[in-house]
Amino acid sequence: MAKTAKKKIETKPKKAAKPKAKPKAKAKTVAPALLTQGVLDRLFAVVMSRRDADPSASHSARLLSRGTAKVAQKFGEEAVECLIEAVAGNKPELIGESADVLYHLMVLWVASGVTPDEVWAELGQREGISGLAEKAARGKSATVAPGTETAKIP
Repeated sequence: MAKTAKKKIETKPKKAAKPKAKPKAKAKTVAPALLTQGVLDRLFAVVMSRRDADPSASHSARLLSRGTAKVAQKFGEEAVECLIEAVAGNKPELIGESADVLYHLMVLWVASGVTPDEVWAELGQREGISGLAEKAARGKSATVAPGTETAKIP
C-alpha cells in the first residue's frame, strides 16, 4: 500500500470583519408633546443645577452669574439669529438657532425664578382659546414694560 502524502493547504488568514455601522436610532414613539416637554424639563433641571456652579466650568453658570439683564440680552440675540435664519429660509440653521433660543429661554427662566410648570400651566389655560379672542379679552390698551419706553404690540 502506498502511503499518500497529506498535502498542506495554505490559507490566507481571514481579515477581521469590519464592524457594521450602527443602524440609526429610530425616533421614539412617544407623543411629540410629551417628548418635547420631557426634553425641556430635563434641560431646565440641568440649568437649575448650574446656578451655583463655577462660572469657569459651566456656560450656564457663567450666563447666570452675569445677572438677569445680561441673560435677557443673550436670549434676545439668539432670538434675532433665529429670525434671520427663518427669513433666509435656511432650515438647518433655523433648527440649530431654535435649539439655542430654547436653551437661553431656560436660562432666562432660571435667572427670573420662573419654572416650566408655571409656563405649562399658562399654556394649558390658553389651550383651545382662539388667539384673536384671547387678545381681545386683554383689552386694547398697550402696557409699557417697567423700566422701558417700549409698549407691547397689541
